[in-house]
Amino acid sequence: MDCLYYSAVGIGLALDAFAVSITTGISIQQMRLKHALRIAFFFGFFQAFMPLVGWIIGEEAQTFIGFIDHWIAFILLELVGIKMIYEGCKVEDEVEKESNPLNIHILLALAVATSIDALVVGVTFSVVHIDIVTPIIIIGVITFFMSLSGVYLGNRYGHILSGSLLEIIGGVILMLLGIKPVIEHYCF
Repeated sequence: MDCLYYSAVGIGLALDAFAVSITTGISIQQMRLKHALRIAFFFGFFQAFMPLVGWIIGEEAQTFIGFIDHWIAFILLELVGIKMIYEGCKVEDEVEKESNPLNIHILLALAVATSIDALVVGVTFSVVHIDIVTPIIIIGVITFFMSLSGVYLGNRYGHILSGSLLEIIGGVILMLLGIKPVIEHYCF
C-alpha cells in the first residue's frame, strides 16, 4: 500500500516535470539520447532531492507541530495541488524567449522550479512520520522515466500534447492524496 501511495505522489509531482520535458523536447532540433538522459537526470534528481530537504526541515520542526501534523500535511498538499491547477489554467504568453534547455543554467533552473512542490511534500512526509528513503527513490525514478519519455514525446508529438492539462491532473492527484493523513489520523 505504501509503495502505491508513494507512486501516486511521484506521478503527481512528476507531471509538471513531464510537461516541461515535453516543452524542452519540442525546442531541441537535433535530439540525441544524451540530451534526453541529461534532462531526465536533472528532473529526476531534483524531484528526489527536494523532498529530502523538506523532510529534514520538517524533522527539525517536529516538536513544534507534532499535535497538528495531519492538518499541516493536508493543508500543504491541498495548497500545492491548487497551485498546480492554477498554473495549469493560466494563459501563457504567446511570445516565448529563445533559450536552449540543454544549457546547464537553464536546465538547473527548470529542474529546481519543477521540484519546489516536492520540497513541500517532503515536509508533509516528515510531519506524518514517513521514512523518506523509499519515497524519494520512487519519486526520483518515476520523474526520471516520465521526463525521459516527455522529451521524446515533445520532440515527436509536441504540437499535440498540452502541458497545462498535465499540471491540472497532477494538482488534482496531490489534492486527493492530501486527504489521506487526516483520514488516517481520525480513523486509525
